[in-house]
Amino acid sequence: MLQPPHSSLQVAAVPAQRGPARDRDQDAPWHTEAVCRRDEAGLFFAPSKEPTAARLSREEAAKRVCARCPVMVECREHALLQPEPYGVWGGLTAAERRVVLARRRRRDMELKKTARTVTRIAQAG
Repeated sequence: MLQPPHSSLQVAAVPAQRGPARDRDQDAPWHTEAVCRRDEAGLFFAPSKEPTAARLSREEAAKRVCARCPVMVECREHALLQPEPYGVWGGLTAAERRVVLARRRRRDMELKKTARTVTRIAQAG
């Protein structure tokens, strides 16, 4: 199986700590509590030449794992900030993350445009 370029969360033999994310040690990295640490890495990353039906099924299974993860939000933000180009992270596929990033960029541009307009109105007075 090909390994994805960013596979830092794939330590299947290391059990994750359970409990709410807000109660964990602030010095511990968020991924120490990731539920996916116990699952097969192949569930989160596509093998080469995977048929579409198999990919969709695998991605849905990965998303079910993510849905019960106490650090799903942290994982998703990590994948959006990096940005992670492959796999399911924080319950989102790579394509879904691209959509989220595009929406964020569009929102940021609209906010900047609104701020400039407000500044001009305030200066005009």
